[in-house]
Amino acid sequence: MTLLTRAGCHLCARAAEELTVLRDELGFTLVTTDVDALAAEGDNSLRAQYGDLLPVVLLDGTEHSYWEVDAAQLRSDLGH
Repeated sequence: MTLLTRAGCHLCARAAEELTVLRDELGFTLVTTDVDALAAEGDNSLRAQYGDLLPVVLLDGTEHSYWEVDAAQLRSDLGH
């Protein structure tokens, strides 16, 4: 599971908190990626693709949800 974020994004902070609780409950690995930090390092692909939708939850590299965590759908998709 990957959470795409950016600094100063209150929705991103809330999504990170929700996903941390779900991670502890469901036992998945959570990686947080700041799209602006990647862009500053020369990789603008995620910011170009998802910049207006942040936060974005990627499940196995595929967009699962954006702006909010869809906890019910995530549980279902993870088989819980």
